[in-house]
Amino acid sequence: MPHDRFLEALAGELAALDARGNPKRNESVITGVVPPADGFGPRYLLAGEEQRRFLKMNSNNYLGMGLRKEVVEAEEEAVRRFGAGPGAVRFISGTYAPHVELEARLAAFHRREAAMLFSSAYAAMIGTFVPLVTPETALVSDELNHNCIINAIRLARPKEKHVYRHNDSLDFETQLLSAAGTCRRALVVTDGIFSMRGDHAPLHEILTVAHRHDARFPENVVVIVDDSHGVGAYGPTGRGTEEHLRSGPSDLLIGTLGKAFGVNGGYVTGPRGVIDFLRESAPMYIYSNPITPGEAAAALTALEILESEAGAELLAHLRTMTRRFRDGLVALGLETLEGDHPVVPLLVRDTARTTALVRHLRAHGVLATGLNYPVVPKGHETIRFQVSADHTEKDVDSVLDVLAKFRDG
Repeated sequence: MPHDRFLEALAGELAALDARGNPKRNESVITGVVPPADGFGPRYLLAGEEQRRFLKMNSNNYLGMGLRKEVVEAEEEAVRRFGAGPGAVRFISGTYAPHVELEARLAAFHRREAAMLFSSAYAAMIGTFVPLVTPETALVSDELNHNCIINAIRLARPKEKHVYRHNDSLDFETQLLSAAGTCRRALVVTDGIFSMRGDHAPLHEILTVAHRHDARFPENVVVIVDDSHGVGAYGPTGRGTEEHLRSGPSDLLIGTLGKAFGVNGGYVTGPRGVIDFLRESAPMYIYSNPITPGEAAAALTALEILESEAGAELLAHLRTMTRRFRDGLVALGLETLEGDHPVVPLLVRDTARTTALVRHLRAHGVLATGLNYPVVPKGHETIRFQVSADHTEKDVDSVLDVLAKFRDG
């Protein structure tokens, strides 16, 4: 059956998306990795540009675990032992020893009672949110929360939805109180680290307000934090935003294995009763294959490294490189946001100039992410740099030199 009208409609929508200037389907394809040498970190080869070597300043691999020998070998050994994939969903025959061990280790790492793996952090957020929302639930969310939270709220279809101004504790309290008396349960959700800016949520204030008004809701106020960019990259021991702020624990914490741990997958951790309920009710857990046993084994090894002396050294180096890069931007007279997280935004505040700078960086072997409207508001156009423990002083200084050339050009 011909689909000419259908295809024509999609073509029109694609043209409209392209007109916004933010196409995502023209992906750079990595064809190889060049090991560190001569004081520089790893470089990447891209399809069609193999004559050049690229420095990644747009990777979530904050601790460099994805290329670490022990992590790779752990995955290879588990693949030989268990095979390439799980072969089934968890409740049928897809649960392997590395899954169970990793869940226990993650719960202990975060000092929670239990943890539960998902195929990704995106799936973890949706898989956690939807089952916990009843017809009498209010959802209260920061306006700059990640797309996974926005879509989780849409799919959950709560009785009420309240969005508060970014990191505004007073507005958060106002929005929460507006649901008191009309909803039995309130779910409060925020990113720990906001991925576009590298700033963090005021978790202490959020938890304090939630506790203050908990009695107004017959089924409590439950605080959920997605700390995917925080865990492994933030805090003295890499336990994330809670540790960095000394805020105390959120009720449920969602994290990822695909950023600082360098592997793949997501998880939620919290009270055992909640985790047991989600194992029985979260469709994205029940009806979707888990991460592979090899990925779970690799994540276990990454977690072991993080908790070791080597992990402490990686975190210290990451903080040093982050500070060196942020201070370097300021010394060049460029605008950034103060902070300690390895997401370091360069505020360009102009779409054409942002696009031109991304091209300039790429032409000089640096991969960075430009954020233009409508991804960010007009006037907030930004280049998001992400520092990694893979980076060296030479790497950081070379990027600053490329930026100085653009500024002076």
